[in-house]
Amino acid sequence: MIKKLLSVSFMIAILFLGSCKKNKDDGPTEWVKGSDFEGSPRSAAASFIIDGKAYISGGFNGDKRLNDLWMYDPKLTNWFKIGDTGFPGDARNYAVGFSVGGKGYVGTGTDGTNSFKDFYQFTPETKQWKKIADFPGDARYGAVAFSGSGKGYVGSGTSINGDLKDFYSYNPATDSWTQITSLPGSKRAYAFTFTIGDLTYIGSGSNNGANLPDLWSYNTANDVWTKKNDIYRDDKNESNKKYQYDLRRRSATTFTIGQRAFLTGGITSGVTGTTWAYDPSTDYWDQHQDFGGVSREAAVGFGIGDKGYVTIGKNGSHFDDLWIFTPNK
Repeated sequence: MIKKLLSVSFMIAILFLGSCKKNKDDGPTEWVKGSDFEGSPRSAAASFIIDGKAYISGGFNGDKRLNDLWMYDPKLTNWFKIGDTGFPGDARNYAVGFSVGGKGYVGTGTDGTNSFKDFYQFTPETKQWKKIADFPGDARYGAVAFSGSGKGYVGSGTSINGDLKDFYSYNPATDSWTQITSLPGSKRAYAFTFTIGDLTYIGSGSNNGANLPDLWSYNTANDVWTKKNDIYRDDKNESNKKYQYDLRRRSATTFTIGQRAFLTGGITSGVTGTTWAYDPSTDYWDQHQDFGGVSREAAVGFGIGDKGYVTIGKNGSHFDDLWIFTPNK
């Protein structure tokens, strides 16, 4: 009798384990912990990449806005504080950053009361900042920024007048801004953006608090926006599960590895840690392993070489941990 009970229990255990299919990748661990960010824990910092190194500026630590500048070197797997004075503008969070021609640029943002439109250029060789022409649109925060065709681009976000969708390009050669074609979709703040090859993609974010389902690509060479598949799909009649996902979120984090972009974190109905990969050749998303640390919003993400990196952010408290992502498929 005891043998029969053991046999039945064993079979039930096998059946149970066999039925536990994860809704994400089951391969080798994709997320591993790296060297903690050495500044104070924070969220909503600006960032840019120069020569394979990531720079993080400012943010909010739960007590005050910050203006320090830090650099992460993935070859040395360590963080370094840059300069004694840091970013020369007012301390702020929800600013944006981009890099062009070996220099970094940081601007816009908020101090919790005021929104900003000032911009500054950083030269890594001298560790010096220089003020450049002010951003010409409304002062704003929660915008997106990217670079391409030798210029920097800034747009969307929110201001005293509400959410926005206007975009501008910055030409370092002339220190001037030019308004370009606005994002065709809804006005939005806290959208996500990533660049693959010659195209930059902008998706989701929120409009008056509602997370948006659309994704757009932008070609900096000809100022053309193109609608892509929505990131919210529930085509239950399709046998292919790739047609069923909901990636709507705000304050999410992205990074690019090769010809794919990865999206993690942000706010859906709550703070999420799900991670997804976008393949521009199919215009679909594939789920990967959930973020390795505590789920968070307003983190910083960057891709260098064959790895992605996510650090800082908030979920109740603010974080200073760094997580390194290596896709296993």
